[in-house]
Amino acid sequence: MSQEYSLFLGCIMPNRYPAIESTTRFVLDRLGLEIKEMEKAGCCPAPGVFRSFNKPDWMVAAARNLAIAEGNGADLLTVCNGCFGTLFEVNHALKHDEELKKQVNTRLEPLGYHVEANQEVKHIAQVLGFDIGPYEIQDYLKRRVRLKGAIHYGCHFLRPFQLKQIDDPEDPTILEDYFEALGVEMIDYKRKHACCGAGGGVRAGNFETSMKLLGEKMAAVQESEAEAILDICPFCHLQFDGGQQTLNKEYGTNFNIPIIHISQITAFAMGLDEVGMKYQATAPDFRLEAKPL
Repeated sequence: MSQEYSLFLGCIMPNRYPAIESTTRFVLDRLGLEIKEMEKAGCCPAPGVFRSFNKPDWMVAAARNLAIAEGNGADLLTVCNGCFGTLFEVNHALKHDEELKKQVNTRLEPLGYHVEANQEVKHIAQVLGFDIGPYEIQDYLKRRVRLKGAIHYGCHFLRPFQLKQIDDPEDPTILEDYFEALGVEMIDYKRKHACCGAGGGVRAGNFETSMKLLGEKMAAVQESEAEAILDICPFCHLQFDGGQQTLNKEYGTNFNIPIIHISQITAFAMGLDEVGMKYQATAPDFRLEAKPL
């Protein structure tokens, strides 16, 4: 397939989990999807915090990123649920409100930017799970993955459904279908669609509550006997990865469940052996295992 994307890196991925970035680039290259770099892009900014305090500035900052992607002449691609939430929603608002777009451009133009909202904003999980899908992805696989996985969708990928309409947020299957095509045995568990406790300013504003939410979710995953948690967001990834260490230290739990981003497991199925698991805080000795196609 032939398609160009402006790759929006966000904050967490390049600074904390560069292996997610490198595997994302590997996957896009193997799929024949061209990456255009977003020079001078800034923070998305985060939907759960910035928007709550100053919505106009939140929109202008997001619109500046959208303008950079438009300058590339390519749809914007995110790898993070929070970035997706902000950039998708602001893009949608500007597409459907000419007066709002005029107000935003009035503030952008002194900075040398102008936004038309004529591109699309997509999530890597949307591109893999829907645009390519579980059938076409098999044409690119070198092996399948031997793994029992518990999926974590996160809060901003499917919601608000009225705007995104990717899948039913109450009973989605897009990621299960995709991971099963990679060979993963999907394990159901309690609190599957609950928040990990990271977003919405919870982790920054009330760390104890954040850890309580994470602990409840981790206990459910552990009870399910899944071998790993599969996610699609670097911020959720950070919460699960470092958060397990905090829970073990502060609350006496014994969690040690590997966390794998959709780009990492896809890259492995496409033949890449080193996908960065050894650089993570939790289960650094974990290795993905392959099974034949």
